[in-house]
Amino acid sequence: MTDPAAPDPTVLHEDIGTWFDAEARPLPWRTDPAPWRVMVSEFMLQQTPVARVLPVFEAWVERWPDPAGLAREPVGEAVRAWGRLGYPRRAQRLHGAATCIVERHGGTVPGTYEELIALPGIGDYTAAAIASFAFGRRHSVLDTNVRRVLARVVTGVQHPPTSVTRAERDLAAALLPEEGAPRWAAATMELGAVVCTARAPRCEACPVARRCRWRADGYPEHDGPARRAQAWAGTDRQVRGRLLAVLRESADPVPKADLDLVWDDVAQRERCLDSLIDDGLVTPLPDGTFTL
Repeated sequence: MTDPAAPDPTVLHEDIGTWFDAEARPLPWRTDPAPWRVMVSEFMLQQTPVARVLPVFEAWVERWPDPAGLAREPVGEAVRAWGRLGYPRRAQRLHGAATCIVERHGGTVPGTYEELIALPGIGDYTAAAIASFAFGRRHSVLDTNVRRVLARVVTGVQHPPTSVTRAERDLAAALLPEEGAPRWAAATMELGAVVCTARAPRCEACPVARRCRWRADGYPEHDGPARRAQAWAGTDRQVRGRLLAVLRESADPVPKADLDLVWDDVAQRERCLDSLIDDGLVTPLPDGTFTL
């Protein structure tokens, strides 16, 4: 087996890039990487699998093909169209970003990291991803999949740290090619999503398996803090989701009695409804009904 102790960045770029050119999924925000489409996809893909995003994405960009179209609608319509993607505040934030794009940039998604990160709801990863994938700029794009690939192939550990570290940023910067940085970002992201997965990596299909330090070291187990699956059943997230589902599926304001049916625990249900109101996702009306 080739010693992967010091993988040559140029070789990694070539091996992973060639694999990506042959195996990349034809995702709609890749086949047509218009800035608004890339931006919508990045908001939707946060903590949500591609398979769930695809139908919602297609419906979204057909209804709102540009930021101005979304900005003209009430924010409740964005939450309604978000469907069951989860984390509905992302819809609220995307609406806020679209409104800001109309106000500050004439309705055109800005093309630099600095302009993008200044928009509401956009952090370091999203700004870098949009600047890279939509505008071809040179940025390290560190999502969970990319971090896992670099952790295993270069560092030799099973999982990256819980949050991005300075060491990870330095490593990503050192590996960033002078030319073709967006392709490298997309390729490592795809490799982590479909081959170097968290639970069942398919090393036999990996283009850099021979160069992977984690594999060469015998797949050492993760020795950091325990990685716990995120709970769902019985949590406030589940209750909030049920409340939003009732509101989303009704074209008219919903009586409080209908919302009371979604969860038996009165205290938890009321707390969750209050939190949705505080977050601006639900609006109470003077007649005692509720709407998005």
